[in-house]
Amino acid sequence: MSDLPRKAVTRTAKLAALPLGFAGRTALGLGKRIGGRPAEMIASELQQRTAEQLFSTLGQLKGGAMKVGQALSVFESALPEEIAGPYRAALTKLQEAAPPMPSQSVHAALEKRLGSDWRDLFEEFEDKPAAAASIGQVHRAVWHDGREVAVKVQYPGAGEALLSDLTQLGRFARLLGPLIPGMDIKPLIAELRDRVSEELDYALEAQAQRDHAAEFADDPDVVIPDVVHQGSEVLVTEWMDGVPLSEVIADGTPEQRDRAGQLLARFLFSGTARTGLLHADPHPGNFRLLPGTAESGGPEQWRLGVLDFGTVDRLPDGLPPLIGAALRGALEGDAEGVYAMLCEAGFVRESVELDPDAVLDYLVPIIEPARAEEFTFTRGWLRTQAARIADPRSPAHQLGRQLNLPPAYLLIHRVTLSTIGVLCQLGATVRLREELRDWLPGFLPDRDGDGDGAGGGGGRGGDMAEEGGDMAEDGEPGSGESDAGALGPPECGPADGPADGAVEEPADEPLEQAAGR
Repeated sequence: MSDLPRKAVTRTAKLAALPLGFAGRTALGLGKRIGGRPAEMIASELQQRTAEQLFSTLGQLKGGAMKVGQALSVFESALPEEIAGPYRAALTKLQEAAPPMPSQSVHAALEKRLGSDWRDLFEEFEDKPAAAASIGQVHRAVWHDGREVAVKVQYPGAGEALLSDLTQLGRFARLLGPLIPGMDIKPLIAELRDRVSEELDYALEAQAQRDHAAEFADDPDVVIPDVVHQGSEVLVTEWMDGVPLSEVIADGTPEQRDRAGQLLARFLFSGTARTGLLHADPHPGNFRLLPGTAESGGPEQWRLGVLDFGTVDRLPDGLPPLIGAALRGALEGDAEGVYAMLCEAGFVRESVELDPDAVLDYLVPIIEPARAEEFTFTRGWLRTQAARIADPRSPAHQLGRQLNLPPAYLLIHRVTLSTIGVLCQLGATVRLREELRDWLPGFLPDRDGDGDGAGGGGGRGGDMAEEGGDMAEDGEPGSGESDAGALGPPECGPADGPADGAVEEPADEPLEQAAGR
């Protein structure tokens, strides 16, 4: 495999072929309809062919192209089974690995960043990459002190490729909309562009990983490998074995699926409460299922390993309490109260007036996972939500188009959506309500009993509830406006909480905000 394709002409030509191919297939589909073939059959056929070409091209190019592909792949659960099934294996591969960079390029990068004597830093160094992703690849090695380490090397020209790809993909994002029902890809690409500099800064990534590793050092459920060495384009961390979540999705036992899902939900909510940082890259390639420390330990002792802290949202006060308060209000049927919170936070623009009962009806099916003590996330459930919100003829779609996503909730929304997508891929039975009570500010009634809902914290996460409730008001309503309702409904997701927002969002804007790293 050649090095990362960097020439703008080469990359642009490959990306430009995507909309051309889609347009050609659409014309062919029209011809088949004239010939008498059913519209539904033709649409399904076009969707499958478009998806196959898209994921193949994005995976080959790496850079920003692959990042978009990873983000989209998380939401294969929203696709009809007859379409998703044939290429699910390819999507799993995209989440876990990409074509590797040649050894000579890796050696040159290490010599440039670590010095000509870089080999002296390692007792062993494997030239064959253990994993290759969007902007870099990982090599297994042994540090000079005997520790097994992962050496992450950034692709030469990764920054240029990221910007070039995202600019090109943004030009025809709408043409890829039919790939997944209810998905608007353009906002996803815009958000990725805004975070390019952060993605490439290994110093920021190293600090975020150190903060998590320190906080979770003795945690019985979550394992974060610590940072060993950090350079401008090289990051060395402790090595972590375990079963990749992509393998659990493909072949895991019911016990593995349920445990992985429970811990993933726990990390989503507890990580932010404990570190003030939101891990914003929840695709399966970034998680491992690890056995417990006791040899005889059962599934309840398995732990979740978390990798890749290149994209994080900095929330020093934790998740906004409005999320938990609005979710609680929706569960209690308080239509007027929920609507007032959404308006105050900017999810409903001042120029828009909606029926509070209609808004609650829109949210109720999506917040189902938070209502029961235990909920099984399935592809079928996600497809149902996606179809409900994506159908232009449905009241849910029309209402979703009128909702708005405030900037302060943009990344929270995407992470929630992506996590829900992964839970549905796992088919996990999760005690989500338990995690909400323990970690989500605002989900439990205010301890002081003043009942405004915006300040009460939940269990272990309650300490943070009284602090950061104003986050939703930081962004100006409208600046994060969703496109054609794809993100509109999800915006409400934040209102119903990450768990909820994620759930409902997938339906409406599953891919739009789902960005994988």
